Amino acid sequence: MYRRNITHILIPLAFCLGIFIAYHLFLKELWITIPQAVEPVADREPSPTIQAASHDQEGPTDDELKQTRTINPAVVPDTPSSEILEAIRDEIEKKNLALAERKLTELSPSLLSDEKSKPYVAILWNNLGLEQEHLDGTKVSVKAFKKAATLDSTNPVIQLNLAHAYWELRDPALNQDFLTTLMSLAPHEPFPHLAMADLLYEQDHLTEAATHLAQATERAGKDPRVQSYLATVTAKVRRTDAVESRMTARNSAHFMVKYDGAEDQGTWATVLEILEEGYRDIGQRFNHFPAKPIVVVLHTKDTFQSATGSPAWADGLYDSVLGRIQVPTQGATTDTKWLTHVLRHEYVHALLHDRLEGQITSLPVWLNEGLAMQLAGDPWPDLDQAMPNGGSVIHLRYLEGGWGQLPQNAATLAYLEANSATHYLIERFGMARVGELLNAFKVKATVAMALQEKLFLSYDQFHQQWLDTFLQKRS
Repeated sequence: MYRRNITHILIPLAFCLGIFIAYHLFLKELWITIPQAVEPVADREPSPTIQAASHDQEGPTDDELKQTRTINPAVVPDTPSSEILEAIRDEIEKKNLALAERKLTELSPSLLSDEKSKPYVAILWNNLGLEQEHLDGTKVSVKAFKKAATLDSTNPVIQLNLAHAYWELRDPALNQDFLTTLMSLAPHEPFPHLAMADLLYEQDHLTEAATHLAQATERAGKDPRVQSYLATVTAKVRRTDAVESRMTARNSAHFMVKYDGAEDQGTWATVLEILEEGYRDIGQRFNHFPAKPIVVVLHTKDTFQSATGSPAWADGLYDSVLGRIQVPTQGATTDTKWLTHVLRHEYVHALLHDRLEGQITSLPVWLNEGLAMQLAGDPWPDLDQAMPNGGSVIHLRYLEGGWGQLPQNAATLAYLEANSATHYLIERFGMARVGELLNAFKVKATVAMALQEKLFLSYDQFHQQWLDTFLQKRS
Protein backbone atom coordinates (compact mmCIF):
# COMPACT_ATOMS: atom_id res chain seq x y z
CA MET A 1 0.00 0.00 0.00
CA TYR A 2 1.04 3.56 -0.54
CA ARG A 3 0.85 6.28 2.16
CA ARG A 4 1.58 9.95 1.83
CA ASN A 5 4.88 11.46 3.00
CA ILE A 6 4.71 12.57 6.66
CA THR A 7 7.85 14.70 6.91
CA HIS A 8 6.01 17.90 7.71
CA ILE A 9 4.45 16.55 10.93
CA LEU A 10 7.17 14.34 12.44
CA ILE A 11 7.27 15.23 16.16
CA PRO A 12 8.88 13.71 19.28
CA LEU A 13 6.61 11.03 20.75
CA ALA A 14 9.04 8.29 21.77
CA PHE A 15 8.27 8.30 25.47
CA CYS A 16 4.51 8.08 25.02
CA LEU A 17 4.85 5.55 22.25
CA GLY A 18 7.11 3.37 24.37
CA ILE A 19 4.58 3.32 27.19
CA PHE A 20 1.75 2.59 24.76
CA ILE A 21 3.56 -0.33 23.16
CA ALA A 22 4.72 -1.81 26.45
CA TYR A 23 1.21 -1.59 27.87
CA HIS A 24 -0.73 -2.85 24.88
CA LEU A 25 1.56 -5.23 23.02
CA PHE A 26 4.29 -6.30 25.49
CA LEU A 27 6.88 -5.87 22.77
CA LYS A 28 9.81 -4.73 24.94
CA GLU A 29 12.02 -7.50 23.55
CA LEU A 30 11.42 -6.33 19.95
CA TRP A 31 13.04 -2.95 20.28
CA ILE A 32 16.66 -1.80 20.07
CA THR A 33 16.93 1.60 21.71
CA ILE A 34 19.06 4.49 20.58
CA PRO A 35 19.34 7.31 23.14
CA GLN A 36 17.28 10.52 22.81
CA ALA A 37 14.43 8.91 20.91
CA VAL A 38 12.37 10.74 18.35
CA GLU A 39 9.47 8.93 16.72
CA PRO A 40 7.42 9.70 13.57
CA VAL A 41 3.65 9.84 13.59
CA ALA A 42 1.13 9.20 10.84
CA ASP A 43 -0.23 11.91 8.61
CA ARG A 44 -3.69 10.51 8.06
CA GLU A 45 -6.73 9.76 10.15
CA PRO A 46 -6.02 7.46 13.12
CA SER A 47 -6.16 3.83 12.08
CA PRO A 48 -5.60 0.80 14.34
CA THR A 49 -3.86 -1.24 11.65
CA ILE A 50 -1.51 -0.94 8.75
CA GLN A 51 -1.59 -3.90 6.41
CA ALA A 52 1.14 -4.77 3.96
CA ALA A 53 -0.22 -4.87 0.44
CA SER A 54 1.58 -8.10 -0.43
CA HIS A 55 0.05 -9.93 2.54
CA ASP A 56 -3.49 -8.64 2.34
CA GLN A 57 -4.96 -12.06 1.57
CA GLU A 58 -3.17 -14.80 3.42
CA GLY A 59 -4.73 -18.18 2.82
CA PRO A 60 -3.77 -21.83 3.10
CA THR A 61 -0.24 -22.86 2.23
CA ASP A 62 0.55 -24.30 -1.19
CA ASP A 63 0.78 -27.78 0.31
CA GLU A 64 -2.67 -27.46 1.90
CA LEU A 65 -4.20 -26.51 -1.42
CA LYS A 66 -2.39 -28.83 -3.74
CA GLN A 67 -2.11 -32.11 -1.78
CA THR A 68 0.00 -33.96 -4.32
CA ARG A 69 0.00 -37.70 -3.78
CA THR A 70 2.02 -40.77 -4.49
CA ILE A 71 0.46 -43.91 -5.94
CA ASN A 72 1.14 -47.20 -4.20
CA PRO A 73 3.54 -49.16 -6.47
CA ALA A 74 3.55 -52.33 -4.37
CA VAL A 75 1.81 -54.59 -6.89
CA VAL A 76 4.11 -55.03 -9.88
CA PRO A 77 2.26 -56.31 -12.98
CA ASP A 78 2.91 -59.92 -13.86
CA THR A 79 4.80 -59.52 -17.12
CA PRO A 80 8.19 -60.66 -18.46
CA SER A 81 9.49 -57.22 -17.41
CA SER A 82 8.29 -57.39 -13.81
CA GLU A 83 11.81 -57.76 -12.36
CA ILE A 84 13.01 -54.65 -14.22
CA LEU A 85 10.04 -52.62 -12.96
CA GLU A 86 10.45 -53.91 -9.43
CA ALA A 87 14.13 -52.91 -9.45
CA ILE A 88 13.22 -49.35 -10.54
CA ARG A 89 10.55 -49.17 -7.87
CA ASP A 90 13.12 -50.15 -5.23
CA GLU A 91 15.60 -47.51 -6.43
CA ILE A 92 12.92 -44.81 -6.06
CA GLU A 93 12.07 -46.00 -2.57
CA LYS A 94 15.77 -45.97 -1.67
CA LYS A 95 16.01 -42.38 -3.01
CA ASN A 96 18.45 -43.36 -5.75
CA LEU A 97 16.64 -40.95 -8.04
CA ALA A 98 19.28 -40.40 -10.71
CA LEU A 99 19.67 -44.14 -11.20
CA ALA A 100 15.90 -44.69 -11.24
CA GLU A 101 15.43 -41.95 -13.84
CA ARG A 102 18.15 -43.41 -16.06
CA LYS A 103 16.58 -46.87 -15.90
CA LEU A 104 13.13 -45.47 -16.68
CA THR A 105 14.52 -43.58 -19.66
CA GLU A 106 16.18 -46.74 -20.97
CA LEU A 107 13.02 -48.88 -20.93
CA SER A 108 12.37 -50.50 -24.28
CA PRO A 109 9.54 -49.37 -26.60
CA SER A 110 8.06 -52.87 -26.45
CA LEU A 111 7.75 -52.67 -22.66
CA LEU A 112 6.15 -49.21 -22.87
CA SER A 113 3.59 -50.47 -25.37
CA ASP A 114 2.54 -53.38 -23.13
CA GLU A 115 -0.95 -52.71 -21.75
CA LYS A 116 -0.09 -54.08 -18.30
CA SER A 117 3.31 -52.44 -17.92
CA LYS A 118 2.56 -49.00 -19.34
CA PRO A 119 0.26 -47.76 -16.49
CA TYR A 120 2.76 -49.04 -13.93
CA VAL A 121 5.64 -47.21 -15.61
CA ALA A 122 3.47 -44.08 -15.40
CA ILE A 123 3.14 -44.64 -11.64
CA LEU A 124 6.92 -44.96 -11.32
CA TRP A 125 7.46 -41.69 -13.20
CA ASN A 126 4.84 -40.01 -11.00
CA ASN A 127 6.45 -41.18 -7.77
CA LEU A 128 9.91 -40.26 -9.05
CA GLY A 129 8.58 -36.76 -9.76
CA LEU A 130 7.27 -36.37 -6.23
CA GLU A 131 10.62 -37.41 -4.76
CA GLN A 132 12.43 -34.98 -7.08
CA GLU A 133 10.04 -32.19 -6.14
CA HIS A 134 10.69 -32.76 -2.46
CA LEU A 135 14.46 -32.70 -3.02
CA ASP A 136 15.02 -30.15 -5.79
CA GLY A 137 11.74 -28.35 -6.45
CA THR A 138 9.06 -28.30 -9.11
CA LYS A 139 11.28 -27.18 -11.99
CA VAL A 140 13.14 -30.49 -11.72
CA SER A 141 10.10 -32.69 -11.14
CA VAL A 142 7.81 -31.43 -13.91
CA LYS A 143 9.63 -33.52 -16.53
CA ALA A 144 8.77 -36.72 -14.65
CA PHE A 145 5.12 -35.67 -14.23
CA LYS A 146 4.88 -34.99 -17.97
CA LYS A 147 6.28 -38.47 -18.72
CA ALA A 148 3.76 -40.03 -16.35
CA ALA A 149 0.85 -38.07 -17.82
CA THR A 150 1.81 -39.02 -21.37
CA LEU A 151 1.90 -42.71 -20.46
CA ASP A 152 -1.44 -42.64 -18.63
CA SER A 153 -3.76 -39.80 -19.59
CA THR A 154 -6.66 -41.26 -17.60
CA ASN A 155 -5.08 -41.48 -14.14
CA PRO A 156 -6.54 -38.55 -12.15
CA VAL A 157 -3.79 -38.52 -9.51
CA ILE A 158 -1.06 -38.27 -12.15
CA GLN A 159 -2.91 -35.55 -14.03
CA LEU A 160 -3.53 -33.61 -10.82
CA ASN A 161 0.14 -33.73 -9.91
CA LEU A 162 1.07 -32.42 -13.35
CA ALA A 163 -1.52 -29.64 -12.96
CA HIS A 164 -0.03 -28.66 -9.58
CA ALA A 165 3.41 -28.46 -11.15
CA TYR A 166 2.13 -26.34 -14.03
CA TRP A 167 0.36 -24.04 -11.56
CA GLU A 168 3.47 -23.45 -9.47
CA LEU A 169 5.58 -22.79 -12.57
CA ARG A 170 2.91 -20.63 -14.22
CA ASP A 171 3.25 -22.86 -17.24
CA PRO A 172 0.92 -21.84 -20.10
CA ALA A 173 0.15 -25.54 -20.57
CA LEU A 174 -2.26 -25.15 -17.65
CA ASN A 175 -4.94 -23.82 -19.98
CA GLN A 176 -8.71 -24.08 -20.05
CA ASP A 177 -8.72 -27.24 -22.19
CA PHE A 178 -6.34 -29.03 -19.81
CA LEU A 179 -8.36 -27.99 -16.75
CA THR A 180 -11.68 -28.92 -18.32
CA THR A 181 -10.36 -32.42 -19.01
CA LEU A 182 -9.01 -32.61 -15.46
CA MET A 183 -12.40 -31.71 -14.03
CA SER A 184 -13.87 -34.70 -15.84
CA LEU A 185 -11.15 -37.02 -14.54
CA ALA A 186 -11.37 -35.73 -10.96
CA PRO A 187 -14.93 -34.40 -10.55
CA HIS A 188 -14.74 -34.20 -6.75
CA GLU A 189 -11.42 -32.32 -6.53
CA PRO A 190 -11.43 -28.58 -5.70
CA PHE A 191 -8.04 -27.83 -7.25
CA PRO A 192 -9.04 -27.83 -10.96
CA HIS A 193 -11.77 -25.29 -10.19
CA LEU A 194 -9.41 -23.15 -8.11
CA ALA A 195 -6.83 -23.19 -10.90
CA MET A 196 -9.51 -22.37 -13.47
CA ALA A 197 -10.69 -19.42 -11.35
CA ASP A 198 -7.10 -18.23 -11.08
CA LEU A 199 -6.74 -18.41 -14.84
CA LEU A 200 -10.06 -16.66 -15.46
CA TYR A 201 -9.50 -13.68 -13.21
CA GLU A 202 -6.05 -13.25 -14.72
CA GLN A 203 -7.95 -12.93 -18.02
CA ASP A 204 -10.41 -10.52 -16.35
CA HIS A 205 -13.36 -12.95 -16.64
CA LEU A 206 -14.56 -12.35 -13.10
CA THR A 207 -18.09 -13.73 -13.34
CA GLU A 208 -16.84 -17.10 -14.60
CA ALA A 209 -14.06 -17.08 -12.00
CA ALA A 210 -16.59 -16.64 -9.19
CA THR A 211 -18.54 -19.64 -10.48
CA HIS A 212 -15.49 -21.90 -10.33
CA LEU A 213 -14.53 -20.58 -6.91
CA ALA A 214 -17.97 -21.56 -5.66
CA GLN A 215 -17.49 -25.03 -7.16
CA ALA A 216 -14.06 -25.29 -5.51
CA THR A 217 -15.65 -24.37 -2.18
CA GLU A 218 -18.27 -27.12 -2.57
CA ARG A 219 -15.47 -29.67 -3.09
CA ALA A 220 -13.03 -28.38 -0.46
CA GLY A 221 -14.23 -30.59 2.36
CA LYS A 222 -14.46 -29.38 5.93
CA ASP A 223 -11.06 -27.74 6.36
CA PRO A 224 -12.10 -24.40 7.94
CA ARG A 225 -8.99 -22.58 6.72
CA VAL A 226 -9.48 -23.60 3.11
CA GLN A 227 -13.22 -22.89 3.32
CA SER A 228 -12.59 -19.45 4.81
CA TYR A 229 -9.98 -18.61 2.18
CA LEU A 230 -12.19 -19.65 -0.72
CA ALA A 231 -15.20 -17.80 0.70
CA THR A 232 -13.15 -14.62 1.13
CA VAL A 233 -11.69 -14.77 -2.37
CA THR A 234 -15.11 -15.53 -3.88
CA ALA A 235 -16.61 -12.51 -2.14
CA LYS A 236 -13.74 -10.33 -3.36
CA VAL A 237 -14.13 -11.51 -6.95
CA ARG A 238 -17.89 -10.89 -6.93
CA ARG A 239 -17.47 -7.46 -5.33
CA THR A 240 -14.81 -6.53 -7.87
CA ASP A 241 -16.95 -7.77 -10.75
CA ALA A 242 -19.92 -5.71 -9.55
CA VAL A 243 -17.82 -2.54 -9.45
CA GLU A 244 -15.76 -3.05 -12.60
CA SER A 245 -18.60 -4.22 -14.84
CA ARG A 246 -19.72 -0.58 -15.05
CA MET A 247 -16.28 0.69 -16.03
CA THR A 248 -14.65 1.53 -19.33
CA ALA A 249 -11.41 -0.33 -20.18
CA ARG A 250 -8.53 0.92 -22.31
CA ASN A 251 -5.54 -1.25 -23.21
CA SER A 252 -1.91 -0.60 -23.98
CA ALA A 253 0.89 -3.07 -24.63
CA HIS A 254 1.59 -3.49 -20.92
CA PHE A 255 -1.50 -2.35 -19.00
CA MET A 256 -5.28 -2.44 -18.97
CA VAL A 257 -6.68 0.70 -17.35
CA LYS A 258 -10.28 0.60 -16.09
CA TYR A 259 -12.07 3.81 -15.14
CA ASP A 260 -15.44 5.44 -14.72
CA GLY A 261 -16.25 6.62 -18.22
CA ALA A 262 -18.03 9.77 -17.10
CA GLU A 263 -15.70 10.97 -14.35
CA ASP A 264 -12.23 9.74 -15.27
CA GLN A 265 -12.11 10.07 -19.03
CA GLY A 266 -9.37 12.67 -18.82
CA THR A 267 -7.33 10.78 -16.21
CA TRP A 268 -6.65 7.46 -17.87
CA ALA A 269 -4.25 8.91 -20.46
CA THR A 270 -2.17 10.51 -17.69
CA VAL A 271 -2.18 7.26 -15.75
CA LEU A 272 -1.12 5.27 -18.78
CA GLU A 273 1.75 7.64 -19.49
CA ILE A 274 3.00 7.36 -15.89
CA LEU A 275 2.70 3.57 -15.95
CA GLU A 276 4.53 3.13 -19.26
CA GLU A 277 7.37 5.33 -18.00
CA GLY A 278 7.49 3.26 -14.80
CA TYR A 279 7.45 0.07 -16.87
CA ARG A 280 10.62 1.16 -18.67
CA ASP A 281 12.41 2.86 -15.80
CA ILE A 282 11.70 0.44 -12.96
CA GLY A 283 11.91 -2.62 -15.21
CA GLN A 284 15.41 -1.68 -16.38
CA ARG A 285 16.64 -1.03 -12.87
CA PHE A 286 14.95 -4.15 -11.52
CA ASN A 287 15.95 -6.22 -14.57
CA HIS A 288 12.48 -7.70 -14.81
CA PHE A 289 9.35 -6.97 -16.81
CA PRO A 290 5.92 -8.52 -16.10
CA ALA A 291 4.95 -11.58 -18.12
CA LYS A 292 1.50 -10.25 -18.98
CA PRO A 293 -0.41 -6.94 -18.90
CA ILE A 294 -1.32 -5.58 -15.47
CA VAL A 295 -4.83 -4.35 -14.69
CA VAL A 296 -5.05 -0.86 -13.14
CA VAL A 297 -8.41 0.22 -11.72
CA LEU A 298 -9.14 3.91 -11.18
CA HIS A 299 -11.83 4.29 -8.53
CA THR A 300 -13.91 7.27 -7.63
CA LYS A 301 -13.71 8.43 -4.03
CA ASP A 302 -16.98 6.65 -3.24
CA THR A 303 -15.98 3.25 -4.68
CA PHE A 304 -12.32 2.87 -3.68
CA GLN A 305 -12.73 1.82 -0.06
CA SER A 306 -15.92 -0.18 -0.59
CA ALA A 307 -14.49 -2.03 -3.59
CA THR A 308 -11.06 -2.76 -2.12
CA GLY A 309 -11.76 -3.06 1.61
CA SER A 310 -8.78 -0.77 2.22
CA PRO A 311 -8.38 1.39 5.33
CA ALA A 312 -9.23 5.09 5.26
CA TRP A 313 -5.60 6.21 5.11
CA ALA A 314 -4.69 4.17 2.02
CA ASP A 315 -3.80 6.11 -1.13
CA GLY A 316 -3.60 2.97 -3.29
CA LEU A 317 -2.94 -0.73 -3.13
CA TYR A 318 -1.90 -3.74 -5.14
CA ASP A 319 -4.34 -6.62 -4.83
CA SER A 320 -2.14 -9.70 -5.11
CA VAL A 321 -5.14 -12.05 -5.29
CA LEU A 322 -6.75 -10.50 -8.36
CA GLY A 323 -3.54 -8.97 -9.72
CA ARG A 324 -4.77 -5.37 -9.77
CA ILE A 325 -3.36 -1.97 -8.96
CA GLN A 326 -6.22 -0.01 -7.40
CA VAL A 327 -6.08 3.78 -7.03
CA PRO A 328 -8.61 6.47 -6.09
CA THR A 329 -8.65 9.21 -8.71
CA GLN A 330 -9.92 12.11 -6.63
CA GLY A 331 -7.36 14.88 -7.03
CA ALA A 332 -5.31 12.89 -9.52
CA THR A 333 -5.52 15.51 -12.26
CA THR A 334 -4.47 18.32 -9.92
CA ASP A 335 -1.71 16.41 -8.12
CA THR A 336 0.15 14.40 -10.74
CA LYS A 337 3.21 14.19 -8.47
CA TRP A 338 1.16 12.29 -5.89
CA LEU A 339 -0.40 10.12 -8.59
CA THR A 340 3.03 9.27 -10.00
CA HIS A 341 4.36 8.14 -6.63
CA VAL A 342 1.26 6.03 -5.91
CA LEU A 343 1.27 4.28 -9.28
CA ARG A 344 5.01 3.60 -9.29
CA HIS A 345 4.90 2.29 -5.72
CA GLU A 346 2.06 -0.13 -6.46
CA TYR A 347 3.64 -1.13 -9.77
CA VAL A 348 6.74 -2.31 -7.87
CA HIS A 349 4.49 -4.50 -5.70
CA ALA A 350 2.97 -5.95 -8.88
CA LEU A 351 6.41 -6.50 -10.36
CA LEU A 352 7.63 -8.28 -7.22
CA HIS A 353 4.58 -10.55 -7.27
CA ASP A 354 5.32 -11.44 -10.89
CA ARG A 355 9.06 -11.83 -10.21
CA LEU A 356 8.45 -14.30 -7.38
CA GLU A 357 5.92 -16.27 -9.44
CA GLY A 358 3.27 -16.26 -6.74
CA GLN A 359 5.59 -16.94 -3.78
CA ILE A 360 5.16 -13.38 -2.50
CA THR A 361 4.47 -14.52 1.07
CA SER A 362 8.08 -15.74 1.27
CA LEU A 363 9.27 -12.15 0.82
CA PRO A 364 9.53 -10.26 4.14
CA VAL A 365 7.22 -7.27 4.30
CA TRP A 366 10.07 -4.93 5.21
CA LEU A 367 11.84 -5.79 1.94
CA ASN A 368 8.63 -5.77 -0.11
CA GLU A 369 7.72 -2.28 1.11
CA GLY A 370 11.33 -1.11 1.07
CA LEU A 371 11.82 -2.06 -2.57
CA ALA A 372 8.55 -0.37 -3.50
CA MET A 373 9.70 2.83 -1.77
CA GLN A 374 13.23 2.73 -3.21
CA LEU A 375 12.41 1.80 -6.80
CA ALA A 376 9.40 4.10 -6.98
CA GLY A 377 11.38 7.05 -5.64
CA ASP A 378 8.96 7.68 -2.78
CA PRO A 379 9.57 11.04 -1.06
CA TRP A 380 9.84 9.66 2.46
CA PRO A 381 12.53 11.02 4.75
CA ASP A 382 15.58 8.96 5.56
CA LEU A 383 15.43 7.34 8.99
CA ASP A 384 18.31 9.47 10.26
CA GLN A 385 16.51 12.64 9.08
CA ALA A 386 13.27 11.61 10.73
CA MET A 387 15.09 10.78 13.97
CA PRO A 388 17.93 13.31 14.15
CA ASN A 389 18.36 12.96 17.91
CA GLY A 390 18.03 9.20 18.10
CA GLY A 391 15.10 6.86 18.39
CA SER A 392 13.99 3.27 18.82
CA VAL A 393 14.08 0.77 16.00
CA ILE A 394 12.41 -2.60 15.69
CA HIS A 395 14.56 -5.57 14.72
CA LEU A 396 13.84 -6.40 11.09
CA ARG A 397 13.00 -9.95 12.13
CA TYR A 398 9.77 -8.63 13.63
CA LEU A 399 8.84 -6.76 10.45
CA GLU A 400 8.73 -9.85 8.22
CA GLY A 401 5.01 -10.58 8.49
CA GLY A 402 1.92 -8.39 8.44
CA TRP A 403 2.14 -5.12 10.34
CA GLY A 404 -1.51 -5.08 11.30
CA GLN A 405 -0.89 -5.57 15.03
CA LEU A 406 1.51 -2.64 15.34
CA PRO A 407 0.08 0.65 16.61
CA GLN A 408 -0.09 3.51 14.12
CA ASN A 409 3.14 5.23 15.13
CA ALA A 410 5.14 2.02 15.25
CA ALA A 411 3.84 1.08 11.81
CA THR A 412 5.00 4.44 10.44
CA LEU A 413 8.41 3.70 11.91
CA ALA A 414 8.26 0.28 10.22
CA TYR A 415 7.88 1.97 6.82
CA LEU A 416 10.84 4.24 7.56
CA GLU A 417 12.93 1.27 8.68
CA ALA A 418 11.98 -0.72 5.59
CA ASN A 419 13.05 2.19 3.41
CA SER A 420 16.32 2.66 5.28
CA ALA A 421 17.28 -1.03 5.46
CA THR A 422 16.49 -1.60 1.80
CA HIS A 423 18.44 1.51 0.79
CA TYR A 424 21.43 0.11 2.72
CA LEU A 425 20.97 -3.30 1.07
CA ILE A 426 20.98 -1.80 -2.44
CA GLU A 427 23.85 0.62 -1.77
CA ARG A 428 26.02 -1.99 -0.05
CA PHE A 429 25.37 -5.06 -2.21
CA GLY A 430 23.81 -3.82 -5.47
CA MET A 431 20.62 -4.73 -7.31
CA ALA A 432 22.16 -7.90 -8.74
CA ARG A 433 22.53 -9.31 -5.23
CA VAL A 434 19.00 -8.19 -4.39
CA GLY A 435 17.89 -10.24 -7.39
CA GLU A 436 19.70 -13.26 -5.95
CA LEU A 437 17.84 -12.77 -2.67
CA LEU A 438 14.56 -12.73 -4.57
CA ASN A 439 15.52 -15.98 -6.29
CA ALA A 440 16.01 -17.53 -2.85
CA PHE A 441 12.61 -16.31 -1.68
CA LYS A 442 11.04 -17.72 -4.85
CA VAL A 443 12.05 -21.20 -3.71
CA LYS A 444 10.67 -20.45 -0.22
CA ALA A 445 13.93 -19.82 1.64
CA THR A 446 13.60 -18.16 5.03
CA VAL A 447 14.99 -14.65 5.42
CA ALA A 448 17.84 -15.93 7.59
CA MET A 449 18.73 -18.61 5.02
CA ALA A 450 18.58 -16.15 2.11
CA LEU A 451 20.80 -13.58 3.84
CA GLN A 452 23.34 -16.20 4.85
CA GLU A 453 23.43 -17.85 1.44
CA LYS A 454 23.45 -14.71 -0.74
CA LEU A 455 25.09 -12.06 1.48
CA PHE A 456 27.19 -14.39 3.68
CA LEU A 457 25.77 -12.65 6.73
CA SER A 458 23.56 -13.86 9.53
CA TYR A 459 20.29 -12.01 10.09
CA ASP A 460 21.70 -10.30 13.19
CA GLN A 461 24.89 -9.33 11.35
CA PHE A 462 22.94 -7.72 8.51
CA HIS A 463 20.70 -5.89 10.97
CA GLN A 464 23.66 -4.63 12.98
CA GLN A 465 25.61 -3.46 9.93
CA TRP A 466 22.58 -1.53 8.70
CA LEU A 467 22.09 -0.07 12.19
CA ASP A 468 25.75 0.94 12.42
CA THR A 469 25.44 2.75 9.08
CA PHE A 470 22.37 4.58 10.35
CA LEU A 471 24.21 5.63 13.53
CA GLN A 472 27.20 6.85 11.53
CA LYS A 473 24.99 8.99 9.28
CA ARG A 474 23.29 10.50 12.30
CA SER A 475 26.49 11.37 14.16
